[in-house]
Amino acid sequence: MTDTNRRLAGLFQSMADQLEARRENPHRIRAYRRAAESVLRLNDDIAAIARHGGLKDISGIGKDLAAKIEEFLKTGSIQAYEQLHRPLPSAIAAWTSLPGLTDVAVQHLYFRLGIVTLDDLEALVRSHLLRTLPGIIVREEDLLTAIRILKAKVKEEDLQP
Repeated sequence: MTDTNRRLAGLFQSMADQLEARRENPHRIRAYRRAAESVLRLNDDIAAIARHGGLKDISGIGKDLAAKIEEFLKTGSIQAYEQLHRPLPSAIAAWTSLPGLTDVAVQHLYFRLGIVTLDDLEALVRSHLLRTLPGIIVREEDLLTAIRILKAKVKEEDLQP
């Protein structure tokens, strides 16, 4: 197995882990894991296979993953990987201090549902839809109180010179 194959398989595995943490589509997660396993099992260098147009002949590699492999071979990275590893904005990351919101839950709210402000989060809680999300167990009253306190703190910080 070549170093290129190992690095690519590692990227695919990492992408699957990030998608899983964000509770993304389980089919997509499995596709990345299968692709990582297939790349690791190859006897030939993935770059040589790509040069001969054989990427889609690899088990678990379709059009989308073949394009990501080509991108990796040309640039040394995969844009989708870079996007998955971008950190949460600090204001959003602070939500993990709110009762019932874990890091995984906050990532899901931000990346998957597009909740980007405390007002958005408050509206979600008030709509009672937050309780329908898997893995989030929270007393809505406690969370609303904590959101109010955090909003006041943010306003106070904005007023500081």
